[in-house]
Amino acid sequence: MAIKLSKEVEERLISSLQRYCGENMDEEMGGLKARMLLDFCVREIGPSVYNQAIQDAQAAMQDKITEVEHTCYETEFPYWQKKR
Repeated sequence: MAIKLSKEVEERLISSLQRYCGENMDEEMGGLKARMLLDFCVREIGPSVYNQAIQDAQAAMQDKITEVEHTCYETEFPYWQKKR
């Protein structure tokens, strides 16, 4: 599944990359370079981050399913057990 960013998010990320380069690399980065770098990061790094996020979400959901098995359980046929 290809990662597609909204235009607003893409523009904010480009601005962030430009700011980061200006403040930490003593180099100004133009919009085209920032867009190319963002495209590279999304295509090359994005899938690994995305896949890890999916694995984390699956693990969290599995924990919740396990919790449901314990909290949403009722003893069957309890009537005669209480009579004893």
